[in-house]
Amino acid sequence: MAGLIRREDIDEVRARTDIKEIVDGYVTLKSAGIGSWKGLCPFHDERSPSFHVRPQMGTYHCFGCDESGDVIAFLMNIDHTTFAETVEKLAARLGYELHYEQGSGPKKEEVGRRQRLLDAHKVAAEFFQRHLYTRQAAPAQQFLGERGFDGEAAKRYGVGYAPRGWDHLLKHLRERGFTDQELKLTGMFSEGNRGLYDRFRGRLVWPIRAVAGEVIGFGARKLFDDDPGPKYLNTPETALYKKSQVLYGIDLAKREIARQRRLVVVEGYTDVMACHLAGVTTAVATCGTAFGPEHIKIVRRFLSDDGGGGEVVFTFDGDAAGQKAALRAFEEDQKFVAQTYVAVEPHGMDPCDLRLARGDAAVAELVENRRPLFEFAIRATLKNYDLDTIEGRIRAMRACAPIVARIRDRSLRPAYARQLAGWLGLDPAEVQRAVDAAGRAPREGRAEPPRQEPETSGPPAVELPDPREPVARMEREALEVVIQCPDLLGEEHWKQFGMYTFRYPVHAEVRDAVFTARTDMEHNPGAVVGQPWVDAIRRGLPEPLHGYLAELAVAPLPAANQKQLEGYVIGILIHLFELQIDRRRSDRMSEMQRMDINADPERYRQLHRELLELDAQRRSLRQD
Repeated sequence: MAGLIRREDIDEVRARTDIKEIVDGYVTLKSAGIGSWKGLCPFHDERSPSFHVRPQMGTYHCFGCDESGDVIAFLMNIDHTTFAETVEKLAARLGYELHYEQGSGPKKEEVGRRQRLLDAHKVAAEFFQRHLYTRQAAPAQQFLGERGFDGEAAKRYGVGYAPRGWDHLLKHLRERGFTDQELKLTGMFSEGNRGLYDRFRGRLVWPIRAVAGEVIGFGARKLFDDDPGPKYLNTPETALYKKSQVLYGIDLAKREIARQRRLVVVEGYTDVMACHLAGVTTAVATCGTAFGPEHIKIVRRFLSDDGGGGEVVFTFDGDAAGQKAALRAFEEDQKFVAQTYVAVEPHGMDPCDLRLARGDAAVAELVENRRPLFEFAIRATLKNYDLDTIEGRIRAMRACAPIVARIRDRSLRPAYARQLAGWLGLDPAEVQRAVDAAGRAPREGRAEPPRQEPETSGPPAVELPDPREPVARMEREALEVVIQCPDLLGEEHWKQFGMYTFRYPVHAEVRDAVFTARTDMEHNPGAVVGQPWVDAIRRGLPEPLHGYLAELAVAPLPAANQKQLEGYVIGILIHLFELQIDRRRSDRMSEMQRMDINADPERYRQLHRELLELDAQRRSLRQD
């Protein structure tokens, strides 16, 4: 094992490193006078910048939380690396050779763990990119081409292809000197009875980069019908990759976000690419999770969200899932000082589809036609109530009053209270009283963000669906049987379960973890049951959902023997699939009732055919 790094080498690395250049990778700094720069502290939540950097002195200090130190301390705190790992990282960046008090320095396998993981990801990204230009990658090339991305766009975003097979990447990284122990820590491999094998196989791959541009994970899209995995498969949680703290595209967008004081949040990798290519260069996307508090902390630093303006624009589909996502985003709205908006394409197209259909200008127009998030939240909430009845209008008023009461610009509240009264056909004075009452009521969990990070408070609480709600109960029961009795499901059940559109995001996240676990355990199908199965699912879930998974895994199933259990499991899944068929049938019927048959007879005939197909699917479920 290598000895201590020589003191003179540490001093030399520190002296040669520009602390401002390093901090710039994490914080948007503005001049604070000669030789001084300031920005929002990355170590605690604040509204006014109190984090100062003095490059000449090689130091930083926050007057809000008293964090201070040199460039080595900064990286240790923000990247959670050891002293030696941090010095080695900075030395590698400079191309400076370190010397050690004992021995001749570290061997390749003794280099700092984090740097080794970063090196493995860099090599893997280059491997995937090279394979995108092979004949075997024709489906990946076709996928990109059909979405309007040429070779130059693929190179710009580092898009690659993971070849089919079990160990192509594994062999490549082993040949480059990486040990199996190191490879296990990368998240790029799964482990079965025969050892490690490639996690990403036969998929289009996007490298996910940290703010400073280092590859820390991958997102992979299914290309082949015989791939049993989920549509998108991401790197699991690792020492490098924490999905609640990652934004795809932030490395490319950060400068423009700071310059334009605007962030656009889209839903996928191709949407980020489409936005950037269309000139909306501030677009980013979350990676398999909702936009949450940790993302806000990242964004606020680049927006310089200090009360001087700034915008966050969310793009969501106009369907029920999109409305849910918007309402969830509104729950985090109070943690911004920047104004929050939502941009929804009327026909439900995402930015990638919109660019294909109508060109670059349409994508920019979508963002420019944004509207306040609270207005969208009000309208989305109204859709949940029957406004044709007085009871429905009163319930809608009670649901929307807290939203109006939470509009940060107090001068807008009376106007929106009157607007809400008009939409509901109620007395404006009555609506205003409801808004005032909502404003006075305590809002648990909605207080202003604390000045210090609540590090000791444990993981944030998760808002679970009300089990008394019929759809929530049905989805939960389906998850219970899939988690507890996966061996009773046939391939057709798995296929239909994967196609089901969950109403509640928490349930969708658990379902995705189930399929990720199933993919990871392909080499050992006998283990897809019991504790190994639950452990595998847990690894794919964020910590706040571990408790909910435990509930699902131990919930009693109403069966006295194996035959009853089999009947219950299949019955629950059939009910779930029927629920989706009925939902789709209702959508078609509603559209038919609203449309003018003479105006679009072909669409009317198509809807009629789809209804017949849905009826046939429903009959088939019971026959099977």
